Amino acid sequence: MSHVFPRHNLAPPVKAVRGEGCYLYDETGKQYFDGSGGAAVSCLGHGDPEIIQAIQDQAARLAYAHTGFFTSDPAEALADLLVEHAPGDLDRVYFVSGGSEAVESALKLARQYFLEIGQDQRRHVIARRQSYHGNTLGALATGGNAWRRAQFEPILMNVSHIAPCYEYLDRAPDESAFDYGQRAAQDLEDEILRLGPDSVIAFVAEPVVGATMGAVPAVEGYFKRIRDICDTYGVLLILDEVMCGMGRVGHLFACTADGVTPDILCIAKGLGAGYQPIGAMMCTNTIYDAISAGSGFFQHGHTYLGHPVACATSLAVLNALLDRNLIPQVRTQGDALAKALTDQFGQHPHIGDIRGRGLFRGLEFVQDRETKTPFDPSQNIAGRFKKAAFDAGLICYPMRGTRDGNLGDHVLLAPPFIVSDDQIGEIVGKLQTAADSVLP
Repeated sequence: MSHVFPRHNLAPPVKAVRGEGCYLYDETGKQYFDGSGGAAVSCLGHGDPEIIQAIQDQAARLAYAHTGFFTSDPAEALADLLVEHAPGDLDRVYFVSGGSEAVESALKLARQYFLEIGQDQRRHVIARRQSYHGNTLGALATGGNAWRRAQFEPILMNVSHIAPCYEYLDRAPDESAFDYGQRAAQDLEDEILRLGPDSVIAFVAEPVVGATMGAVPAVEGYFKRIRDICDTYGVLLILDEVMCGMGRVGHLFACTADGVTPDILCIAKGLGAGYQPIGAMMCTNTIYDAISAGSGFFQHGHTYLGHPVACATSLAVLNALLDRNLIPQVRTQGDALAKALTDQFGQHPHIGDIRGRGLFRGLEFVQDRETKTPFDPSQNIAGRFKKAAFDAGLICYPMRGTRDGNLGDHVLLAPPFIVSDDQIGEIVGKLQTAADSVLP
């Protein structure tokens, strides 16, 4: 009997025993294609000898040094490399253990920044419905997924949630994509004015919405308008690239595709490629300097900040992404995956939308393509699809509640950046097997 507390008490997980390239293997020897990179984590695949060597070398040299006393060479080098390639004036990096910690850090830094500059009346955070920003209480409160929030609602801080930029469902038939984006962005200004123009701390958003909506990018012009609104009212823009960043959408930083730079940026998942738990919060010098000129310290911290082995691992991962020319490959293979999905499922009666960027793709399931009517939640399409795909040897990321936390189903794909053309065919073939089994 296992004493491990699993995610689902009544469905114990299969035991993974090894990984190689794009595949994982269980204790019976069964092979699974890692079509979602776990949760958009394993961007380099499994068993990369260069990354493993970096872990071993750093562990032998210096495994841990508390950041209350020390910095380390790998933390300094990783921060330098991230800043060198970051958009705009992002200039400081705060290393944590994962995405939820990065978002928590961003929220607290944003509030402290306004205290340091004498605007302590700012207390509101705005995010979007159907967003996901993590499972710690601050990150969960900021996220807009009703299903995840429901049972913890009484202990969550109050966050305003505006409409997402969800072109498939919300763009009017007679409306251009650009005009729709401007209309969706206007919700932010309206909410700022409702709350009080000098009372809002930050707006938080994913450049490409991942887990809760299934690889939904914003339309052209949306984030530029969002940036303008934030600047007008002195609101900080926090972009959550935990899932969509680090090359996943074909740019090292996902916001590059939208032509904007945030004030605070959150990254994780692909930052360590699954080889070590690591995340990071990046901020501008304007924010950092305000702390330096005021109290002189960020009133926040975690035990494993700047962990030397995690930072050395991430440095090796980031160098691999850059030196192996993998980010342009994400764009090429992302286009190939999109074409293969469209060729196979573009006319499927129960797949309403195929979307995404790079190697970050989603398929939304519908009862009726013409009306975009979702399946009844009682049919558990996402759960059954996950099981059918897993039985067929494909790890993917189906989820229910695409529309509002209850209605709607989708599947998210985020394969390793080393995926081959033949393996794209394998993904599509196994998706078809699952679709044949689950979709009516």
